[in-house]
Amino acid sequence: MALMLASAPLTVMAKGVYQTEEAFLNEAFEQQVPKPLIVWINKEKKQAIENILQHRAAYIRLRYWQQGEKTAWIINEIGKEKPITVGVIINNNEIEKLKVLSFRESRGWEVKHDFFTRQFDQTELVDDNKLSQTIDGISGATLSVRALKKIARIALYLNQQTQ
Repeated sequence: MALMLASAPLTVMAKGVYQTEEAFLNEAFEQQVPKPLIVWINKEKKQAIENILQHRAAYIRLRYWQQGEKTAWIINEIGKEKPITVGVIINNNEIEKLKVLSFRESRGWEVKHDFFTRQFDQTELVDDNKLSQTIDGISGATLSVRALKKIARIALYLNQQTQ
């Protein structure tokens, strides 16, 4: 029984909303959030996204926000079984900030921490829609790490398509 109680707080800590979409956008655009835009996912974009995801893409369209060279994207991807909601700010085709907004899994929540997400700063896409920097994994959070890397790649790819 003591073992079960000792692990209960970690599971409770893992799940939740860490930042609302509205708060993320206000932070990204310094309280001057532009109106959302839409990128429609045509066959070409869908194929590129599916190559990144390594599974079928359910997206028909995605909303994004743009102010000058800066865009913000809020994208969901499955970790192990449930979606992880991530906000990505891109400035001049490089990630300025990547943040886990909501996490629903019981494992892998360590990806929410700045020590992990800072690895994405100044990352851009290179050949074959790969990230320009190596992102170190976290033991026990492999699927969550993969999900964040995929989201970063999708946001960077779609950012290029909208410029």
